[in-house]
Amino acid sequence: MTGYRFDPELVDATERIPAPDLTDLASARSVGAQRAVSVESHPSVRDEEFGIDRGAGCPVLVVRVYRPRDADGLLPALLHLHSGGYVMGSIDAAHARNQRLSCELGAVVVAVDYRLAPEHPYPAALDDAVAAYTWLADQSESLRVDPSRIALHGRSAGGGLAAALALKLRDMRRGRNAPGPRLPEPCFQYLAAPQLDDRTSTPSMRRFVDTPMWSRRAAETSWAYYLGAGVPGTVHVSAYAAPARATDLSGLPPAYIAAMEFDPMRDEALNYSRALAEAGIPVEAHLFPGTFHCSAVLVNAAVSRRELDEECAVLRAALHVV
Repeated sequence: MTGYRFDPELVDATERIPAPDLTDLASARSVGAQRAVSVESHPSVRDEEFGIDRGAGCPVLVVRVYRPRDADGLLPALLHLHSGGYVMGSIDAAHARNQRLSCELGAVVVAVDYRLAPEHPYPAALDDAVAAYTWLADQSESLRVDPSRIALHGRSAGGGLAAALALKLRDMRRGRNAPGPRLPEPCFQYLAAPQLDDRTSTPSMRRFVDTPMWSRRAAETSWAYYLGAGVPGTVHVSAYAAPARATDLSGLPPAYIAAMEFDPMRDEALNYSRALAEAGIPVEAHLFPGTFHCSAVLVNAAVSRRELDEECAVLRAALHVV
């Protein structure tokens, strides 16, 4: 692993956190689950799991709801979609971070245990995200959530899924291609190192073939699992599956996009931020130097703390938290 100017505080971790070999998916999932270590309950936050019944033939969708213990009145909310390349991960992976976000933002956080590929390829994960958002909106009164202050939040594949959900909800409101109940518009989308482009052809994707945590090979394999073998890169991929494919970004919520310097998905994140800006969507993009994919949630370096502090600051402003 040469030629990368990693932040000095991240260098040791680059040798300890290789990109997963997704051809052995069971092993990759096991390693990922081991990183989701048990976390003690946060003294200021309580969490509870709910099952969403989606009808005959569909498994119950589990969501974990975090809420500040002493909160009064209507609270803002985050719908959190976890990382894992659409093929790994669970709501346990970001448990500690979701506790902290709920506490620091004074917000309800709803983490979605969406179905994974290849057992459940596209559009299963997106269908689950829509179901969870619909449930959150429907239950806003009992959850004491302000429906005008719901933000979408995700990292890596979760960021891509959040972007896809924003597109889907917009088109549901417009009645285009996806008729359904009228739902409140998300007020914001927070996309960290999002996985957006199945074509895997950007300069960063071609160059960063041996970077920590994620690689071009991992990206190609995960897209094949998610979309089906032979489908990625073809004309048959929907923008709901790969938001970088979208040609109409009008009417989407304001966005913040975080990109990591030595991440194969760096350029698709920056390209998407540029496309949002060109469509007239308020967007802020931040490229963090010396970082690798998801390094902020893996390594306690100064640049990591800066990214996570900025995450809170951005979300506080977007959710109008005083």
